[in-house]
Parts: sequence; C-alpha cells; structure tokens
Amino acid sequence: MSTASALKLGLIGDNIAASQAPRLHQIAGTLTGIDVSYDRLIPLEMGCDFDTVFATCLQKGYRGVNITLPYKERAAKKVQISDPMVAAIGAVNTVLFEDSGPVGLNTDYTGFIAAYRTLRERSTPGTCCLIGTGGVGRAVAFGLAALGAQEIRLVDLDINKAEALGQELSQTYEATRIVCSTDAAACAKDAQGILNGTPIGMVGYGGTPLPAEAIIGAEWAFDAVYTPQETQFLKDAETAGLMILSGYELFFYQGVHAWHHFSGTSVDETTLRTQLLAGQIHH
Repeated sequence: MSTASALKLGLIGDNIAASQAPRLHQIAGTLTGIDVSYDRLIPLEMGCDFDTVFATCLQKGYRGVNITLPYKERAAKKVQISDPMVAAIGAVNTVLFEDSGPVGLNTDYTGFIAAYRTLRERSTPGTCCLIGTGGVGRAVAFGLAALGAQEIRLVDLDINKAEALGQELSQTYEATRIVCSTDAAACAKDAQGILNGTPIGMVGYGGTPLPAEAIIGAEWAFDAVYTPQETQFLKDAETAGLMILSGYELFFYQGVHAWHHFSGTSVDETTLRTQLLAGQIHH
C-alpha cells in the first residue's frame, strides 16, 4: 500500500450533520502531510438514492468513503470483500475505490475490539445483551465473539434479523452461546455487558433502548451512538455503577483504522485524539 499525497474522501449516510468524521480525517491528513477533502454525502439531500450516490463517488475520483446508518448492509452487496470475517458480518463501513473495483472493509469490527480493550484490557465480555442487529450491531456482535463472550443475547424488534445474525455467529464462533429475542429488558437480566447498537439516543432520535432499572446489576455498558457522547442510556448505566464504553471510542478507532486503509499511513493516535477533542462540537 503506497502513501497518497492527496485524498478525496466522503461519508454516505442519513442524519450525519453532526458527524465528526470529516474533522477526524482532515486532522489526520494535516498530521501526516496529506491534503484531505472529506464530504458529507446525504442521499435525501442530494435528491437521489444510495446506489446513485455510491456510483457518483466512483466516477468523481474519491479514494474511498465511509458508510453509516442505514446503508452498511446495502453497501456490502456492492463491493468486493476479501476478508472472510467481513463477509460473515455482512456489513461494511469503509469502501476503497480500487482499479479492480470497490473493496469493502469493516473498521467498526476492528474499532470495537480496540475500544473494548482500552476499557477492559484482557477481561472477556462475559454474557452480553446486544440491542440492535443492524449494520453496527452485526460488527459489534462479531467483535464480542472474537473477544471471547460466553453468551450473546441478540435483541431486535425484527426477530428474523436477530436469528439470521445468530446463525452466522454460530457458524464462526461455536463456543459462544447465542440467544435471540425481542425483549431487551429480559435479556439484560443477569448480563455482564449491555450494549446499544441502535440509533436510539442519537441526535434526531432521542430516548433510550432500555429502562434504567433494567441496567442495574450489570458490569459494563457500551453505546454505539456518539452524538451526543453522553446518551441517556450511558447516563443511566453510569448512575447504576457500570463501567462505561462510549460510542466515541468506537468512532475514534474505526476512524483511525479507516484512515490507515485510505492513506496507507498511520497517524499518531494521541495527537489526533487531542486535536479532535479540542475543537469538538458538544451537543
């Protein structure tokens, strides 16, 4: 992989006005001497659908794009995937436009593992209740299994989605027990980890995926939402005495990993984090 001198990048998603992804990649570019442009690409505002926006990126010289809600699973069907784990996850959040065609990667998966280890180091996740089995939920579920989770309780209002993910997890990680349900509160009972993989709590959505009383007794909590960083779910978890893993940590590490794929170079994580936080918009 060669290092670029200039990069045209973007983010395709809905409800991304508050995303810090453009700043992360622009700061990374400044730190590594690479000229970076990074566009927010919102299909609805552009008057077209995801497929058209994706095709436009291919035509207009983008080196790559990040993909976010609700397009990660859709994007996986439009790219080459060489990593068997990413193929199993069935969702991509990072796309590289190569001469041979678009290539799909999942830095939510690697980013979640890195973020988890900053909080709990080598401790295994235990029994986990994961609410939401969409794009980011799929990556987090595979991350939990890779980290050695004893049991993963997959919760989704669409039980078919949860069961499909459960089957795929079981094929890859036979040692992890999988339970599927539509009842988040029941699955949170006696769980060590409680995780939100839905957009509930995000700017523009609001609310919390779980009643505060259902969190009591767990050891740690994670929220994939990072705008705002302090969601009601994480506030409730903190009040209940849980260790907190913010969605910001997933955002940061998936971004660092995506930057490496886009640019062919690494960035000083400490300096990047400091500069990113220094100018961050708080909600």
